[in-house]
Amino acid sequence: MSENVSLLSINPTSIWENTSVIPNPRFPPDWEAPTFTVAARFRVVATLVLFFFAAISNLSVLISVIRGRGRHLASHLRPLIASLASADLVMTFVVMPLDAIWNITVQWYAGNVMCKLLCFLKLFAMHSSSFILVVVSLDRHHAILHPLEALDAGRRNRRMLLAAWILSIVFASPQLFIFRAIKAKGVDFVQCVTHGSFQQRWQETVYNMFHFVTLYVFPLLVMSFCYTRILVEINRQMPRKGKGGEPCLRRSGTDMIPKARMKTLKMTIIIVASFVVCWTPYYLLGIWYWFQPRMLQVMPEYVHHALFVFGNLNTCCDPVIYGFFTPSFRADIAGCLCRRNPNSSSKSLDRLSARRGGASGEAESDLGSADQHSGQA
Repeated sequence: MSENVSLLSINPTSIWENTSVIPNPRFPPDWEAPTFTVAARFRVVATLVLFFFAAISNLSVLISVIRGRGRHLASHLRPLIASLASADLVMTFVVMPLDAIWNITVQWYAGNVMCKLLCFLKLFAMHSSSFILVVVSLDRHHAILHPLEALDAGRRNRRMLLAAWILSIVFASPQLFIFRAIKAKGVDFVQCVTHGSFQQRWQETVYNMFHFVTLYVFPLLVMSFCYTRILVEINRQMPRKGKGGEPCLRRSGTDMIPKARMKTLKMTIIIVASFVVCWTPYYLLGIWYWFQPRMLQVMPEYVHHALFVFGNLNTCCDPVIYGFFTPSFRADIAGCLCRRNPNSSSKSLDRLSARRGGASGEAESDLGSADQHSGQA
């Protein structure tokens, strides 16, 4: 048995090393079905832990932005944060449970329709998460380098978000046609695979490489371009001083970008960095597999499991980073805890929300309505 580490063939225990070019898969009489190994058990336990944390944290972010103190964020930024949390929730409620259950059952029991649908949803979730990070990066790029376009930020972001969701659907739609549930001849074993969808091995490699570019290379290039230009601009203007001697970035005339806005920029950079750090090892392993399938014979099974779990950790990082930089979100969390603890004073919420310079003082000064008169950040 060889394990499929393809980013798109999400079955954790693929039984065909080359599912595209074998016309009638058969197995020798002494063939044994894959089993729920110790490494797979670790993957399931770790995935379930991440599932519960990611579900709670990302739902908290979404509720805070829609109904909590996060409503005070600038109108052009609320959809960005909500969309990022929504994309993480799709990853959480589709990819993680599917991966855990599939590792436990080993073979596919859900039928052909669910095979196609769930493979589509997984790739849709991965694309939407990547593309929304691109939108966030472009928003920060416009905020710092093109401040005069601030009034159009809301409409521009809505268009970019719509394009991100539509492209995610379009790029994931081929999954509906290439995956199918197939029963192997000679054994009682069914798997959701791409068998018969590609005539040659290189065709499947090209398909996977295309999605590697759209999932990872293209977003990484765009985000690198945006933040490189931002950092160059910051470095060019940093010597200037604002009121009270604080470092500021001059945008136009007397308008300044204060230190608070820099903190918002730091938040988005860290979110992007967490995406790169978490997913790069798994993507590199996938590239190795596509060009050297025999690497499965020398690569320990637990390596693939560990790297996939580490990639899923990214869905947990985004709400943690957002909470660290956003006092209003921390205040919403404290409010939920105080409802369970009547002895807690409501004043503690105000102190938490006002910490480090006011209710929207630092991380959200460029997010609140107070800044909108002078241009968004």
